[in-house]
Amino acid sequence: MSKPAPSLHDKLNQLRERFIEQLPSRLAQTAELWQQSRTTSEEQARLAPELHRFFHSLKGTGRSLGFERLALLADQAQEALTTSPARADIDTFISQLLLQMGHEQQHLRSHHGQQQALAAVNSFELSSQVEPLRNKRQRLIYLCDDEPEQVDQLIHHLRCFGHEVVQFIDTDTFFNAVLTRRPDAVIMDVQFPQGQTAGTETLTSLNKLTGQPLPAIVLSAHSDFHSRLSAVRAGCGGYFTKPVKPLDLMLAVDELTAPAAEEPLKVLVVDDEPEAAAYHALLLEESGMLTHQVHHPADALTVMERFSPDLLLVDVYMPVCSGEELASIIRQQPEHLGLPIIYLSSETDSQKQISAMSAGVEAFLTKPVQPEELVSAVQLRAERLRLLRSLMTRDSMTGLYNHSTTTELINKNLAQAHRDNSQHAMAMIDIDHFKHVNDTHGHLAGDQVIITLARLLKSRLRLSDIIGRYGGEEFVVLLKGINAEKAATLIDSLREDFALVDFHAGEVRFRCTFSAGISSFPAQPSTEPLRLSADQALYRAKHQGRNQVVISPELADDR
Repeated sequence: MSKPAPSLHDKLNQLRERFIEQLPSRLAQTAELWQQSRTTSEEQARLAPELHRFFHSLKGTGRSLGFERLALLADQAQEALTTSPARADIDTFISQLLLQMGHEQQHLRSHHGQQQALAAVNSFELSSQVEPLRNKRQRLIYLCDDEPEQVDQLIHHLRCFGHEVVQFIDTDTFFNAVLTRRPDAVIMDVQFPQGQTAGTETLTSLNKLTGQPLPAIVLSAHSDFHSRLSAVRAGCGGYFTKPVKPLDLMLAVDELTAPAAEEPLKVLVVDDEPEAAAYHALLLEESGMLTHQVHHPADALTVMERFSPDLLLVDVYMPVCSGEELASIIRQQPEHLGLPIIYLSSETDSQKQISAMSAGVEAFLTKPVQPEELVSAVQLRAERLRLLRSLMTRDSMTGLYNHSTTTELINKNLAQAHRDNSQHAMAMIDIDHFKHVNDTHGHLAGDQVIITLARLLKSRLRLSDIIGRYGGEEFVVLLKGINAEKAATLIDSLREDFALVDFHAGEVRFRCTFSAGISSFPAQPSTEPLRLSADQALYRAKHQGRNQVVISPELADDR
């Protein structure tokens, strides 16, 4: 009789035990590294990244496994190394922290310590179970209204866009739910039986208690000044009066919860000293950026092609090729003319700094650079480039990739798929009878339909998928790593939900549908044949009556 598979609880306990068993040797090794780092400034620079990594790892893993005190001690050590490496008592401070970590490890091996940690792990496991897996663009939305029949249509629309909606009819239940599981957004009524502004007062109390304002929108039958004032004081980002057009409120929630940037900033660090590169990369990664390190300037161009950085952080003095020479080489290529470059060097001579910047770089930071200064300088310039890129590559109405950028990205992904021997599917999507929508309801209503379909695609598809507006009412999607059948099933579910969205033109309510054609790579080996195949399938869907998804004929025949 075979043994049952270990549960998540058992796996966590095994992981905890291994972590505690390995900790003494890791602490001893770190203590040696710390003492070694104090011998010379060179050793300090060389070992700083490794020490940072150890404390950072200990903090994250310790907290995840329920070892909160260990995590707190590691956090203090990391903070001291990051923000106050030159403090007078740093030797004593770090040594004492390492000693306290050793005592904590011994405590955790005792029966009492194991019981405490076990309780923390059980709590961790429980909280993990109640959090469902959601697409990064999907949101958990709490809707609190004591007249649930009036918001059924709104809930339906929100769920069509893939959001998880939890409904409450009283403020007390809502209050406790927020403390247990924090939502991404709140839709709150103002008046409840407990008081004329009980809803917004509940939001204000939660904001004060948690110290983190809830992204919230008011939906109320009352539009008086007092109600609106209470919403402003509760930090609400919008105010809608009933009856509300579901699409209007849904788009407001979308705007309220949209992340500032869907992808972290990417920085390429070019420095011939691996330790220095790792240290500066670590500081940037601590702020949520992605980094890639290059230790020889000759490798920079190849890595740039693959990594597509938002900024280069370049050491000025490098053997074989200086930072100034590398910047000149990069600037000779049209595609990199606007790429921000920041020099990082121990050079303090202002004239030499000005001379080095003649290649067209954005800033010159002097080593040792303060972590806050480095992060701020990189973030400011990288975000500016990303904004400019977005203006050039995105469709202004929908925010999706424009025609030329979509084609370029699909070309690159298919080239990579050839190397990886992977499969992709393409969907060509077209809104049915769109000319009739414009002629009957006006171009503003038509724009609303286009924007809504774009948002539906963005909210329900993966960040890795390529979504573009191909022109007018036509969209193209490259669905990575799936075959035509799975793509058709996914697009068909979007089609069904889109057909249930209510649009408004004045007092007139109407609905729209779309048709789609699906093709597959590598059955079609490059972008143009792939697009033509999907387009033919789309034409077939239109010819067969619209509001349907059709797989390209050659793929359908092979099934």
